[in-house]
Amino acid sequence: MRSLLFVPGDSERKIAKGFGTPADALILDLEDAVAPSRKEAARALCAEVLGSPRNGKRVIVRINAFDTPHALHDLAAIVRGNPDGVMLPKCQGPADMRRLADMIEILEVREDLGEGQIEIYPIATETAQAVLSLAEYRAPLRRVAGLLWGGEDLGADIGASANREANGRYRPLFEAVRNQCLLAASAMEAAAIDAVYVDFRNPDGLRAEAEQAARDGFTAKAAIHPDQIAIINAAFTPGAEAIAHAKAVLAAFENTESGVASLNGRMLDAPHLKGARRILERARLQVMRDESGA
Repeated sequence: MRSLLFVPGDSERKIAKGFGTPADALILDLEDAVAPSRKEAARALCAEVLGSPRNGKRVIVRINAFDTPHALHDLAAIVRGNPDGVMLPKCQGPADMRRLADMIEILEVREDLGEGQIEIYPIATETAQAVLSLAEYRAPLRRVAGLLWGGEDLGADIGASANREANGRYRPLFEAVRNQCLLAASAMEAAAIDAVYVDFRNPDGLRAEAEQAARDGFTAKAAIHPDQIAIINAAFTPGAEAIAHAKAVLAAFENTESGVASLNGRMLDAPHLKGARRILERARLQVMRDESGA
């Protein structure tokens, strides 16, 4: 996945519009986008959506946090629809991920679903406690397929008046948290998903941030508006020049019997080979998406 679009879980119109975008995944939001009085209606609508044709689109549901009375009700309503994933907000650490995995497994058995199909996507940086727990993410965890970071809730939790500088860059603390999430995702062998860019009327700012995220090692970015998707997809899709270079790197290693190679006067070793393979795999997956019409 390159792009994940948040849509309110209680808005049939916005969900339908989301399916018409080129987003790789939709996140049906039962948390922030839905008022308490609308939670039950949102669960019913999300269950209906999950039971309908998805046209190749991955569908993830963001449930409410464990410290609310809504989380278990959310899961009970949506697991029967076999979503591609469940997003957990306010995740405080690996213990919360294991707890969610256990809950999903019980509900999969109840609904007679194939065990282990539903993935988990924690939002791992929304509280100070969650950030301090990032050092515990040292190995793959059951069902966890991606790790998302976010600075909006974290700012509120620590009392920060802003998370960005006047030029749009993240303030130092938030930049550090972003980097920690990237490292944690890599340690867990999970996809690193960059936070939303809230200024949806600033395409140039989004493009710069998405391209920087791709260079840093993130594999996807979340979005809050349909107009952001094309920009994000372009940033996380390997271009022709990158693909050609990756192929040249592989060819250079095929022509050597040692652990190093050279290309255009530059020495290459194992990290360059690993990076080239990663680029070509991303390009291969994009071709598959294009061919399937997803």
